Amino acid sequence: MAEISAHNDNVQEPLPTTPENVLARLEELDIKYGLHEHDPVFTVAESNFLTERIPGLHCRNLFLRDKKKKNYLVVAANETKIDIKKLQKLIGSDRLSFGSAQRLWQYLGVRPGSVCPFAVINDTANEVEIILDKNMMAASLVNYHPMENHLTAGIAPDGLIKFIESCNHTPRIIDMSAAAPDEEK
Repeated sequence: MAEISAHNDNVQEPLPTTPENVLARLEELDIKYGLHEHDPVFTVAESNFLTERIPGLHCRNLFLRDKKKKNYLVVAANETKIDIKKLQKLIGSDRLSFGSAQRLWQYLGVRPGSVCPFAVINDTANEVEIILDKNMMAASLVNYHPMENHLTAGIAPDGLIKFIESCNHTPRIIDMSAAAPDEEK
C-alpha cells in the first residue's frame, strides 16, 4: 500500500483510525477501491473540481443528533437535496440538528470536513445510526474521504455495505426524495 502524506495544519490529536488503517481494512475485506490524493476540501462546493478528475458518484455526509441525543450519519449523493425537518419525519427521529465537532470526534473519531461512512469503524459502542441514500446506492462507484479530506476513495456500494457491516453496524437504505425541499420536488 502506498504511503499517504499527512495534511495537518495545526498540532492535533492523532486520528484513532488513519486512512492507512481504513485502506488496510478494505483490503482485508477484499473490497476493491481507487484512491485519489488532492488538496483538502471542506464543503461540497469546494469539492466540485474533483468530479471532473475522479470517476464515480461524489457523496456528502451529515452528522446529526436529535433532541433525545440519538446520533445519525446520513450519507447521500452530493446532488440529493435534503430538508432536515422533512428528514426527521422520514427517519423517525425527533428534531435534528448538526452534531458538534466535539461529538463528531467523540463518536466517529474524525474532524469536520472529513466526515465519512468509514468513520463507523470508530463507533464500537454502536451509538451512531447509519442512513444511506437509496439513489446513491444505485451508482456503480461511490466516493468518500477515508478519514481525511485530502483523499478520496472510490468503492462499489456493496463494498460500502460490507465495510459498514464489518464494523457491526446495519445501515438503513432510504429513498431521500420525500426529504427534498418543496421547491426541489
